[in-house]
Amino acid sequence: MSGAPLAAGSVDRDWRTPLELTVLGAIWGCSFLFMRVAVPAFGPYALVEVRLLLGALVLLPFLWQARVQFPARRWLWLAPIGVINSAIPFVLFAWAAQRAPAAIGAICNAMTVLFAALIAFLFFGEKIGVRRAIALLVGFAGVVVLATAKVAGLSIGAAVVAGALAALLYGLGVNLVKRHMTGLPPAASAGATLGCAAILLLPMALTHWPAAPIPMLSWACAIALGVVCTGLAFLMFYRLIARIGPARASTVTYLVPMFGALFAWLFLGEPVTGAMIIAGVLILGSVAVSQR
Repeated sequence: MSGAPLAAGSVDRDWRTPLELTVLGAIWGCSFLFMRVAVPAFGPYALVEVRLLLGALVLLPFLWQARVQFPARRWLWLAPIGVINSAIPFVLFAWAAQRAPAAIGAICNAMTVLFAALIAFLFFGEKIGVRRAIALLVGFAGVVVLATAKVAGLSIGAAVVAGALAALLYGLGVNLVKRHMTGLPPAASAGATLGCAAILLLPMALTHWPAAPIPMLSWACAIALGVVCTGLAFLMFYRLIARIGPARASTVTYLVPMFGALFAWLFLGEPVTGAMIIAGVLILGSVAVSQR
């Protein structure tokens, strides 16, 4: 008799986990579509400021609830982590979205897992192993394929470099969070780092705020980017980590490029080229091998 509730709960969790992973992958895939639509009107700095501010506001109740766990000394790490893990990568992806299809940023984003392993090996003494080293080389080959490709006759190399640099900073941020924010409530920590990033980016956003009126569609995309793709998505991600662990939760990385390319094709008519498919297979394949 006692086994029946456990079995039901297990079935419920098994049903919810792939659904939530899929929804989260779709949400983060949408973020590249929203950036592509909104950034021409906002510019990278103003758009990212809106994203950071709204994401921080969504998570503010969690930070307020855990405020006693955030004494002044902790903010010495929270502020730089916010810049490294949010402000600069968001700006780089937004800048890339001005110059390349939405799928390009989504594909580059998948490199985060590989960069996190590389940084842990180079600077924090973690072992990398032969399999993961090979996966890194294959993933970088995918970036080279993507950077040398052309879409509609235009070079996208600069956008790929920006996206890869953003993924590199995400990888560094993952290691910093692991070493300096362990034990803190994740949602509250995310709210703190996003808030710090918003404050530090504010001068650039104000000096680069667009002079022309911003269309309602661009505002709608910016708001969705901040509220849904940042604030609510972080909550979903940390809920998954608490239930299934970080390794399984990180498999959402495989879904983001597919949804990013699909939505860009469906709603913006952006092409999916052979080079993009090859690069995506190389990068996602290397991530899959490194995570086994």
